[in-house]
Parts: sequence; structure tokens; C-alpha cells
Amino acid sequence: MFYCPTRIIFARNAVQKAKDHIASLGKRALIVTGKNSAKQSSALADIISVLTESGISYVLFDSITENPSLDIVMEGKSVFLQNECDFVIGIGGGSPIDSAKAISLASANSLGRDELYNTSAFKKAYPVLAIPLTAGTGTEVTQYSVLSDPLTKKKAGFGSDLAFPVLAVLDPQYTITLPPKVTLHTALDALSHLLEGLYSKQRSPVVYPFIYKGIASIMKFLPLVLSQPENYLAREELMRDALYGGMVIAQGSTTLQHSIGYPLTSFYNIPHGLANAMVMEDIMELYYPAVHQELDDLFSYLQISKDDFYAWLHSLPFERKIEFSNDFIDKAIPQIMSSRNMALNPLLVSEQQVRNLLENLRKVDVPVN
Repeated sequence: MFYCPTRIIFARNAVQKAKDHIASLGKRALIVTGKNSAKQSSALADIISVLTESGISYVLFDSITENPSLDIVMEGKSVFLQNECDFVIGIGGGSPIDSAKAISLASANSLGRDELYNTSAFKKAYPVLAIPLTAGTGTEVTQYSVLSDPLTKKKAGFGSDLAFPVLAVLDPQYTITLPPKVTLHTALDALSHLLEGLYSKQRSPVVYPFIYKGIASIMKFLPLVLSQPENYLAREELMRDALYGGMVIAQGSTTLQHSIGYPLTSFYNIPHGLANAMVMEDIMELYYPAVHQELDDLFSYLQISKDDFYAWLHSLPFERKIEFSNDFIDKAIPQIMSSRNMALNPLLVSEQQVRNLLENLRKVDVPVN
């Protein structure tokens, strides 16, 4: 089974090329962004130009921060309704686009703060246009939104077909201004999505071509982009790989590899993609007995061994070690074990195995290149 109701426009000057489709979304847009990236990338100026040409008014809501909270979604909902908007434009990485999805649903269904995870209350949605500025989350083509609750320090997501953006406009040029660490961390998030397409109990061979091509491309082009940040063709490849990753998890969702990263992000503000990468090798080892055929086929396609993949991963300049307390582990394990992603692990995972994975993050000490 494969389901992707999002129209995708992937090109240079993509916003201008999507003008007619954007004009059909509504008459007054709420633009959801962070403070800087939409401006720095020129995406904000581009979309405002198209809205103006099309006679569409807009309101700017640029309050989104990394790991958006339930409260910021409620604030966005108020702005949307007070200004009588009829569609939402999310511009940025996963945080603004996930927020745009949640604001759409909260506004359409009159949801309160404590109802944002209650998908049974989702009956309709306002149209969402997604313009990604990173090559990582793939949220522009998924039904998921991940939000944080500052009261409980819990980060969790919801999934609903109503959350799929109706239009995704991707322009690799927007990613050229990304800082090196953001480029790296978001690409590692895309890599995690592609791998989890093989791990998930809902995995489907229909998306294996995306998985194989995406992983091969990330392994080839991520080091190139890190050394040549303005290489447009390499940026284009990574943005396409992230798109593949989004399309993959839209079908099979994610697993423990994502669940274990959520508390690392909510308690220690570790970027989401980095949190995934820190446990990537250990998760692969844990899962290998259950998915050895899928992984062996992947490595055969890549013409490398599992150890070659680990060597490549270790060649990348990201932190593998974090200092945290036993108290954190005791708090994190119940969150991880109760995450909806855990139901899709390819094998039964115990609390002790999760504890071991977290403990390993305190034992590993690989120098950053």
C-alpha cells in the first residue's frame, strides 16, 4: 500500500512555478515560520511575492522555535482565527511545518491544548502548504506532527491523514544557507527515516527503491555538501533524499530509533537528527537478527558491508557522547516504552535493552573529526 495525497513541486524557483496551485488554496494565509531562516533563505520573500501577485493577503506568525510546544500551537490557532485565515503556509524545518499542521487542525476542529494528540477529534483541516528549508524531516509529505509539552518535558507526535500538506514546494536553493551542523543533523534524520523503512513492522517493499536510492545518495553527497556547502547539485540530492525519507515513513512510520531520541531532545535540547544518529549503530545491531535479510539486501545494493556502513558513519563529525544522570534514564524509559513508535519495532524490546542503549551513550567516546 502507498498513500501520498500531497502535490509535490521540486525545482529551482519552485515557489514561482507553484503559483497557480498556491492561488487555489485560499484568500488569506497564515505564514508559520521561525525568526530567521525563512528570511535568510529568501523563501519568505518569494512566497510573499507570489501571494501579492495572486491577490492573497497574509499574516506572519514567526514565533516558532526548535521543538515547538503545544502552547505555541495554541497561540498560532488564535492568530489564525482572529485574522480569519483560510489556509496555512509552513516555511522551515520540521518545527514550523509540524506547527503549521497542528495549527490547521486545532483551528478547524476548535481543539484545546490537551486535545492536540486526540486524533479522534480531527474531523477536518484547513489546507497546508509546506515549504521545507532543510533536507531532513520529510514532514512536507507526511501525516505526522511532533510537538513538545513543556509542563511534562514530553515530546511526542500524532498522525492523521488530515495532516498531510496539500502542497509541498521544494527548492534546494533554500538549503544552501544552512549552517554545517544543521545540514549534517537533518541529513542524519533523513537517513534514520530511510533505515526505519526497513525496520518497521509496517515496512513495504513498495518503498524499498526510495530507501536504497536515498541511503546511497546520502552516503555519497553528505560528505560533499559538508566540504562544499554551496554545491547546488549535491544539495538537490540531499533534499530529494529527505523527500524519499518522508514518503517512506508516511507508509511505515518510525520505531525505537525515534522514540529514544525524543527525551534526549526534550530534556537536553539535542537536535532531533543528532539524537537519532547517536543511537543509529546500536539500534541496527539490536534489530539485525530480526531484519538481517532486509539489511543484507540493502548492503548488497550499496556494495558495502555493515561494518563499512559503520565506518562511514564514524567518519562524520557528530558527537557520540553525552553526560546525563541516572535520574534522567529513570524518567526517559517510561516515556520511550509508552511511545506509539514502539509498537512497530521488528522485535520485542525490553526496558533493560532501552536502558542499555542509553547507558551506551555515556560510554562511547569517539573524537569529533
